[in-house]
Amino acid sequence: MIYKTSRKAFTMIELVFVIVVIGILAGVAIPRLAATRDDAEITKGMTTLNSVRNALSIERQKRILRGDFTLITAVGDATNVFNTFSPDGNGNQERVLEYPLPSESKKYHWRYVDSNNTYFCLSNSCNGNSDTVRFQLNNGRFLCREADSNSGKCSILGVTAE
Repeated sequence: MIYKTSRKAFTMIELVFVIVVIGILAGVAIPRLAATRDDAEITKGMTTLNSVRNALSIERQKRILRGDFTLITAVGDATNVFNTFSPDGNGNQERVLEYPLPSESKKYHWRYVDSNNTYFCLSNSCNGNSDTVRFQLNNGRFLCREADSNSGKCSILGVTAE
């Protein structure tokens, strides 16, 4: 008579094999997911940059149509980057972005730096290291700084100095 033995559990070898396979998959997937997050943050920075440039252009055109040739000298402050434009000739201030960004010292965030209207897009940290891209508002245009464009730092956000 042949007896059938029924297995109700995994063997130790099967469990070890599954753990090894999961470890290999995690070792391959985690670096790829980290790179994807960095790419998404860079894309977010590029989108913000383009939104600010478009808002500047629209605000400049609105002022010209009203007969107000007051130069735009700021697009935010130390608390909120891209909050409001500098006042026009009548003292009115329009919003730059619908939801202003807080000025933060985190990786891939924007930070207002000084009264010279310098803004950082931080790619590593806020200490002004070589990966940080600086933008300035000059003559109503939001441009990558000349020194940064010569060193290739502007290419972090896919822009060139204009």
